[in-house]
Amino acid sequence: MSELLLDARHLSKRYGGQAVVNDLSFHIAPGECLGVIGPNGAGKTTTIRMCLGLTPPDTGEIHALGLHMPRDALAIKAQLGVVSQFDSLDPDFSCAENLLVYGRYFGMKDRAIRERIPELLEFAALSHKADAKPAQLSGGMRRRLSLARALVNDPRLLMLDEPTTGLDPQARHLMWERLQVLMQQGKSILLTTHFMDEAERLCTRLIVLDHGRKIAEGTPRELIAQHLEPDVVEAYGDGALALMDDASLKALAARVEVSGETVFFYTAQPKPLIEALDAHPKLRILHRPANLEDLFLKLTGRQIREEG
Repeated sequence: MSELLLDARHLSKRYGGQAVVNDLSFHIAPGECLGVIGPNGAGKTTTIRMCLGLTPPDTGEIHALGLHMPRDALAIKAQLGVVSQFDSLDPDFSCAENLLVYGRYFGMKDRAIRERIPELLEFAALSHKADAKPAQLSGGMRRRLSLARALVNDPRLLMLDEPTTGLDPQARHLMWERLQVLMQQGKSILLTTHFMDEAERLCTRLIVLDHGRKIAEGTPRELIAQHLEPDVVEAYGDGALALMDDASLKALAARVEVSGETVFFYTAQPKPLIEALDAHPKLRILHRPANLEDLFLKLTGRQIREEG
């Protein structure tokens, strides 16, 4: 276990008598991206805060980089890179100055930081914005600057809390490309996200949280194969909801669910189901492989969770 970069065992945290994190254990190996997914209020951010030493666990232990959190918090943080949910860039400093000042927090000499700044700005595709202030940047640029800032101390482990929230598809894809480069360089990542395509694309392994508990763990493909039928047929449009009254049609699927005006048929034999649905010409039909979003909804439910 000594080679693990992060080893969290039996973490629990309660607020006002409510368990926010409940007997949670997980680990991160070198070069691995561990994804943490779950509904709002599942305990994702609290888990990261405990790993950063910002919130002490009520019970459990955290070992990171061969050290103990929170006892060795300063030594651990010196080897971490962090991108939080919310923008914490200094609005009064340029991009280059944000990197310089942040490097000083780690006790780095100005000369060493200045030598890294061009490389970090190039990595973030912001070389042309070195003198611009955060207010002059797009949302995607600010998130890439936050990532570059998190790399100023050349960390061994990155903790990213929903790093692409609020970005448009182009900005998200560029951010994904940068994270994949970091993993190719041997960096390890703890990633929380609400984007299932992001988790499936980036994560070596996933844990699914609900009500503070780990309810599933494995690679994205392992989890999909373990919990889901391989094919999904979606039916929507005029008369879709009436399909729920057709017992012979429902019998062609292993599981049927409704969300809004869409009926989801989960099956290992999609052909007879699609042929039967062709008898309803007003319907629109989509046949696709089961994905991580299907897994998420099956394990945590389709009911909307409010923030809080």
